[in-house]
Amino acid sequence: MLVQINTDSNIDATDALDQRLEGIVGEALDRFGEQLTRVEVHLNDENSNAKGGDADIRCLIEARLGGRPPSVVTHHAANVEQATEGAARKMRDKLDSVLGRLERR
Repeated sequence: MLVQINTDSNIDATDALDQRLEGIVGEALDRFGEQLTRVEVHLNDENSNAKGGDADIRCLIEARLGGRPPSVVTHHAANVEQATEGAARKMRDKLDSVLGRLERR
């Protein structure tokens, strides 16, 4: 499973941050590893560094299952790690639902 991290100009992207976020997403979606072709993580600071806010970091995760349209979820939180963890949990639940429906057919 390829995990690609994308950040806007208001979030300092470092190798260490990328590794932490890849670990969070990888852990949450590990059981779908063979079925996922790519996972893209998009992080945005919606209010920019100048304004701040309680839940201004948005994490959007797009997961691509082979032969299926992409699944997308978002989560807002106070920091990058919390936003990523929340979105990864939502994606895990969404993929469980999508794959469960496919198995029932």
